[in-house]
Amino acid sequence: MSLHLVIGNKNYSSWSFRPWIAMKVAGIPFDETVISLDAPDFKTRVTALGGCGRVPVLIDGDVCVWESLAILEYLVEKFPTAGLWPQDIAARAHARAAASEMHAGFVSLRRHLAMNVMRPVKFRALEAGTAKDVARIDAIWNECRARYGADGAFLFGQFGAADAMFAPIVWRFHTYAVEVSATAGAYMRAVMALPAWNEWRDAARREPWVLPEDEVDWPQVLRE
Repeated sequence: MSLHLVIGNKNYSSWSFRPWIAMKVAGIPFDETVISLDAPDFKTRVTALGGCGRVPVLIDGDVCVWESLAILEYLVEKFPTAGLWPQDIAARAHARAAASEMHAGFVSLRRHLAMNVMRPVKFRALEAGTAKDVARIDAIWNECRARYGADGAFLFGQFGAADAMFAPIVWRFHTYAVEVSATAGAYMRAVMALPAWNEWRDAARREPWVLPEDEVDWPQVLRE
């Protein structure tokens, strides 16, 4: 039985993007179901799968995992050769800490720079809290690249779970033309060059849904 990943709109759902891109880059096969976040029966359908009624949800036979970082950890255990965490114990600890910080923090950035794949690249001035979040993320990326990124273009060399956790941030920085350091910019270009990135983007652009709460230019809906 194949893995089944239930996700929200590809245009808006940053949490869905995280396990999706991890599985794609790692070559882990799965089926997917997209449910719009504003669907009238969204909560009913997702709650029926198990968990808290939010996406993403990974179904593996009788196993149901309903949270992005937990899904990544499940994949690490099920596919130990996929390389989602670094092999070196120090690098692995650092990657887990960075991923956990991303999971738990940066509330201002999430609110002010909503993920919106279809929005054309257009500068948005940063609030003070968002600017602080951007600076911290830039520092994380620089430290990971400097200490552990020598054997590849990603945070710990090869693409892994930490990159998957930060992938929606790459979207946000790109979409809103956020100024970053040279190292962070090179890292963003590496993520955006992944075939999986283009696959998600193309699917998002075919979606019909518009969620006003995630359109920072509302009532304008900017589209490429």
